[in-house]
Amino acid sequence: MKAEETLFVGGPLDGQVLPVLVGHTGHPPKWYEIPVPGDDGTIAVVHAYRRVPSGYTKRLGLQRGWRYEYAPDGKERRELKWPWSKPQRRADTP
Repeated sequence: MKAEETLFVGGPLDGQVLPVLVGHTGHPPKWYEIPVPGDDGTIAVVHAYRRVPSGYTKRLGLQRGWRYEYAPDGKERRELKWPWSKPQRRADTP
């Protein structure tokens, strides 16, 4: 398995560089979750980090790599949107 040294920004891992396993495309996962055990051994809190580009080169605008930014709200839920689906109505609109 190949690992990439990745910077973590914000949250409990702020400023740390950790090796993160990369997938078959050569990219680390989009979300990185860190479970923190409680006093009784069960998982008390799960800290979530979102993968974002770390920067771009000046000349060609190529991406330099990835870093993880802390997401205090947790992992966002995604819904599949098919072209034949009806738009969902919000609860605040009549």
